[in-house]
Amino acid sequence: MLKITRLPLGPMATNAYIVYENKQALVIDPGGDFDKLQDFISERDLNVKSILLTHAHFDHIGAVEAARDAYKAPVHLHAAESDWLTDPALNGSALFQIGDIKASPADFYLEPGMKEIGHFSFEVRHTPGHSPGSVSFVFRKQRFTIGGDTLFQQGIGRTDLPGGNRHELTRSIQDQLFSLRNDMKIYPGHGLPTTIGEEKTSNPFFT
Repeated sequence: MLKITRLPLGPMATNAYIVYENKQALVIDPGGDFDKLQDFISERDLNVKSILLTHAHFDHIGAVEAARDAYKAPVHLHAAESDWLTDPALNGSALFQIGDIKASPADFYLEPGMKEIGHFSFEVRHTPGHSPGSVSFVFRKQRFTIGGDTLFQQGIGRTDLPGGNRHELTRSIQDQLFSLRNDMKIYPGHGLPTTIGEEKTSNPFFT
């Protein structure tokens, strides 16, 4: 049975997710603290097939290079942020003056639609607004979505960073996320999970 684990990592306790089944795993948004990520994967003897990024802000990419080197796993990112991994000015680490955070370019670029990696099958939805290349990963059969910094419990992603757009973010949530079933669980980039139904009825940005 497919499992998902949330690991808050890095300087902003960004949620990294490990989706795993039959000893195969996907690592999503490894934001830092690679040792914690490595401990989890080693304890379960997982084979990391790929590293997926919902977007390339610094707090989501801090352990990308360490994970790629350790597991020889390719990194997937939306092409709209193709330069962000290598440029601290674009990924925000220079803006927050926490030291330059960067990694080598992505190995593959994500496009909307169904994707299969190893045992895993999921849908990529382009959900820009927080950043131009933000994507959400929809595991429809398991009824959960990993949405990055798009939709939060009682909140939405910030849009005051370079490339952010409030109107675009609202449209992404309404068109790409609120079109999912109400019992779809949303795993956000920060904080606790929620559901589409809960956010439709109680999120102050939409009610």
